[in-house]
Amino acid sequence: MNTSEPSGRDSGTEKLNWIDRRREKIRAEIERNRRGEHKVPTWVLAAALLVILGAWLALIFLAG
Repeated sequence: MNTSEPSGRDSGTEKLNWIDRRREKIRAEIERNRRGEHKVPTWVLAAALLVILGAWLALIFLAG
């Protein structure tokens, strides 16, 4: 009588629902960004990424 799936739940449908919810969240975020409702400008994120990568590379080359 022991099964790996809970009774009354279809894991395939649940997985599809999760994917659909995730896609809808991404779609809504893209729409907000296109309307200009994003909180952090893209250039700030790009600059932060460059600083982090630069620091990481400096750490590797200077410590090694």
